[in-house]
Amino acid sequence: MSNDASTVKPYNPEGGKKEQVADMFNNISKTYDLLNRFMTMGIDTIWRKKAIKSLKSLNPQMMLDVATGTGDFAIEAIRILNPKKIIGVDISQGMLDVAKEKIKKKGLENQFEVCLGDSEALPFEDQTFDAVTVAFGVRNFENLEQGLSDIRRVLKPGGKAIILELSNPTAFPIKQLFNFYFNKITPAMGKMISKDNRAYEYLPESVAKFPDGERFAAITKTVGFKSCRVRPQTFGFCTIYECHN
Repeated sequence: MSNDASTVKPYNPEGGKKEQVADMFNNISKTYDLLNRFMTMGIDTIWRKKAIKSLKSLNPQMMLDVATGTGDFAIEAIRILNPKKIIGVDISQGMLDVAKEKIKKKGLENQFEVCLGDSEALPFEDQTFDAVTVAFGVRNFENLEQGLSDIRRVLKPGGKAIILELSNPTAFPIKQLFNFYFNKITPAMGKMISKDNRAYEYLPESVAKFPDGERFAAITKTVGFKSCRVRPQTFGFCTIYECHN
């Protein structure tokens, strides 16, 4: 299945999205954490905690963090849930190098490991994980349905996927403020801090095209998830999706 989000690419409309996303994150990996905090005004840390806490009743022991990036979401999951093992997979070696530094610094080598891999063709056996998390990553999938289908494949029956993603507010005047901030302020700051002009223009474009809310929930059901709870956060800037396998 093709969706509008798959047509938004960081650099070149002609090339493959996957390779371009990897290049983009390699380019901005050193400044990613700083820019992330700035772009969300630090609220992303609250969203992350809320998303992870929704797994508490499941008490997952084997976890997978897809599009793990610099590892912040997985590290927060260790702090809140203390699973036996969490594996982070990402397409960008640059981002994983930053994650590895954090793992070493925090002494988490026995609990958290990362590997280079494709989020749409996960290098794991079927039904391996109690829970799968994705924070701000599904928007970058080349084929959203394929990515979600593979997440479901590696989840154990009764497991849960928690997906955190930016979304498009609809209420006035929040929608207008969001659009101004994301389309004008964010790209300007991104250019200044990361020196990659295109990366932070791609961000608002990819959010605008992403099938958020109930449209996303419908796609999760198409690939076989039993249910998907949609939990909008902070005036609809972001949504937590709880997908039950």
